[in-house]
This record gives sequence, structure tokens and C-alpha cells, in this order.
Amino acid sequence: MTRTTPNRTPAATEVLRVLVADDNPVVRAGLTALLSGREGMRVVAEAADGDEACRAARDHHPDVILLDVRMPGTDGISALPYLARIAPVVMLTYSGESEIVEEALRRGAGGYLVHGEFTADQLVSAVRDVSRGRPHFTPTAAEALLAQLRRTPPGPPLPEGLGDRADATAYELSALKPPHKKLQRAAHQGSLNRSTAAPPPISSQNLSQLQPDVGQSSSGWTGGRPAAAFDRSRFPLSDREAEIMNHIASGMNNQQIAATCFISEKTVKNHINRIFAKLHSTSRSEAAAKWLGTAPDSTRELR
Repeated sequence: MTRTTPNRTPAATEVLRVLVADDNPVVRAGLTALLSGREGMRVVAEAADGDEACRAARDHHPDVILLDVRMPGTDGISALPYLARIAPVVMLTYSGESEIVEEALRRGAGGYLVHGEFTADQLVSAVRDVSRGRPHFTPTAAEALLAQLRRTPPGPPLPEGLGDRADATAYELSALKPPHKKLQRAAHQGSLNRSTAAPPPISSQNLSQLQPDVGQSSSGWTGGRPAAAFDRSRFPLSDREAEIMNHIASGMNNQQIAATCFISEKTVKNHINRIFAKLHSTSRSEAAAKWLGTAPDSTRELR
């Protein structure tokens, strides 16, 4: 019998063996059902804390480990160095604090996904990619990492003297406003068309696009926030309701939404009832049309 070696890359034809470690039994059950239902993927063990995760990893030699951060007893961050020597680890958690993201990566995590910022298909893609050595981050994790890097003191000198010029003020750059600000103002005044608009500034949103399969849905949302120009702030939905409304607009049914958000179908129905009331809608199609700005007179409703 061939024994699985630590951190090996599974062949494309092999079944990807996954260990799920989370202290919430509902989350564990949801992840197990979701992943085991996919072709070429199987959950071989579950764990409720860091100690159980270490024992399960030692006994089952998984190809990928999904690991929560906060668990009773031995937490995920504490167990991470041991687990990362056995298989690639993806942090799958509600914790998005910058210091936690940085420490998880420092201790060997190959990815960091925050609940509520990915769909079921995106999670499956992330698991497969991390098993092949490709890192994945959802927007909150990418933003936290970027913020932490900007607070970190400068490292060693850059090669070939890059970044050595300290006389940028000689060009009065400090007195200039970023060009994209001017272009944005002009666009609002109708003096620019799309062909002359400047590209967006570099931000954590751009950073998260390095992993296109995670954190961005087909309807143009990233991390539960609208990326389209249509203003949805006038809809009085909570963050969770907005997330569920986004899934409705993308065509998901209640069962798929429940699996993606790791909540029960009854909870999904309760959210949808509140959404319909707030959007003054009686059906999913009507609510989706208002949400996407395609309903007749949608720009005048709810004022």
C-alpha cells in the first residue's frame, strides 16, 4: 500500500481527499455534504478542534485541510504548523482580522477564505487549486493582508536601487490630486465617455482579482458588496440579506443558498420573507429585477 507523502500534489485523475476541521457541527456537515458531492473529491475525516485535526491528519493523510481559526482547546492557528507539514491548509473561518490572516500565512496556510464571500463552486475551485500550490484569498483576507503589509516597516533594499529617489516633491506631486479623482468627477458631469475613463487605482479589490475564482460572483459582486454602478444603498437590507439577495439574483434556489451560506433552509426562507417586504416584492423575479436595476421605474422606487 502506497502511503501518502506530506504536501504532495494529487494527480488530476485521483480523488482529492479533504479533512474538515471546525467546531460548529452544522458547518462541518455542510462542508462535508458539499465537497463529498463533487466529482473527484471526498471528505475523509472531520474534526471539532485542533487536537482532533492533528490526529485525523496523521491517521488519514488528506490532500487538503480546511481549518477554522477559533476552536475550543487547541485553536486552528496553534495547530497550523503541524498540519501544514502534512498537507496544504486552507483557513475557512469567520475571522478576518489582519493580524490573524498574517499569522496564518506565516505559519504555513496556503489560502484564507472568510465565510460569506464565496459560492459553493468557488470553494471547490479554491480547494483544488490550493492542493496544487495556488494560493487563494477572499476579499476580506486580501484587504487585511494588504493593510498589515502597509503597516510593516520597509524590508531590505530593492534591487538596482529601485525606490531610492526621495525628491518626488521636486515635481510637486504631493500637491496634485490623484488623476482618477478628476476623471471620476468629470464622468459624473457627463464630460467623459467610457473610452476615456482612467483605470481604477490599485487596491485590495484589484489584489483579490488575482484569484478570480474566489470572492467574486457572476453578478458583479465582491465580498458581499456591489461592484456595479447601480446604487443599491437605498435598499434597507442587512449585510446577510444583501448577500442572499445577490444569490437569488444569480439564480440560486433555497437549498443552494443554504449550502453556500452554511445556514438552514428555514433561515433562508425567513431572510427572503424580510427581503420581499423591504423591496415591496411578491416574487423572486420581481425582487431580482429591482435589485439589478432592471425593473420598470426602478430608479424611482423606495424614495
